[in-house]
Amino acid sequence: MILYDPHHQFTLSDFGIQIPVMDSRASRTFGSLKSHPLLGPRIADWHLHRDDSRLSIEDLERVHDPAYVRKLFSDQLETEIMKTFELIDKQGRFNRYDPRQASRPLAEVFDRILDRASGSVQCCRAALEKGFCFYFGGGMHHAQKKFGNGFCMVNDVVLAISKLQAEGIVRTAWVIDIDAHKGDGTAALTQGDDTIITLSAHMAAGWPLDGPSHDEHGRLNPSFIPSDIDIPVAAGEEHLYVRKLADGLRQLESHPTADIAVVLSGSDPYEKDALPSTASIKLSLEQLFERDRLVYRFLKDRRIPRAYLMAGGYGDYSWEIYTQFLQWALADHLCL
Repeated sequence: MILYDPHHQFTLSDFGIQIPVMDSRASRTFGSLKSHPLLGPRIADWHLHRDDSRLSIEDLERVHDPAYVRKLFSDQLETEIMKTFELIDKQGRFNRYDPRQASRPLAEVFDRILDRASGSVQCCRAALEKGFCFYFGGGMHHAQKKFGNGFCMVNDVVLAISKLQAEGIVRTAWVIDIDAHKGDGTAALTQGDDTIITLSAHMAAGWPLDGPSHDEHGRLNPSFIPSDIDIPVAAGEEHLYVRKLADGLRQLESHPTADIAVVLSGSDPYEKDALPSTASIKLSLEQLFERDRLVYRFLKDRRIPRAYLMAGGYGDYSWEIYTQFLQWALADHLCL
């Protein structure tokens, strides 16, 4: 199943933010699926529209600090957006941001983010019902308990799982994060919670692991809190990526099986990704296809419902990764 509403586009340029998040990664992928000779005629069997469900303040406070949540619903919202998207540098100048180019007010970024986070919940519900759902959104894995980080204001991954747990729908979950960057917010938010097991395959160096491990007061930087299974991949180790990931997936089997798996299917490890902070990992189209089939088959073979989130992917070529995987995965899911 594909969860996507063409009317819910998300590009940061609308707000004057100059980060290369392109709507084409969703729209071009969806177009390729509609025009596929086998999938196109079956669109009614695989396409879901977004519903009107919304996360509540109670849902947000289940995961994030109430003081931080209050800021997001106050006159401090724009300040939090500026911090999360790093729109001002240390000298107080605009960074990757030109408000003169904005067609929408900056505060509306949060409205769209909340909508995206609500979509992640819907994706999980669809995966539990259908076995597989891929949402063209979500994957905001850098948001921490008390602050937003790395373009992520709220952690929709943990929000979705915790909401389903609170409703008694699931008890255990696996998070399989194959975005280029470490799933640091997810690891920190679930530390010590044996009902949510986190695996993160990511760049061994670079953001968010390029800062100090402790602050001036000796407190641990939450980005350095380990996942249950971390798979760091150094520059030049791309040929080992799939083997390392396969080893990590086998380690998951030492944990209780999951009622649901949430996969952060980032395309930003792609060698053509446009975000500078992904430069130390350069997987080919073929390597990413192997990665995606490995994770899909691992979970399918164990009959674990699979909720996929788009996560990171920047520039004009991101859609290629999602298209090659989803043409294959949907054909498998629909037995075509």
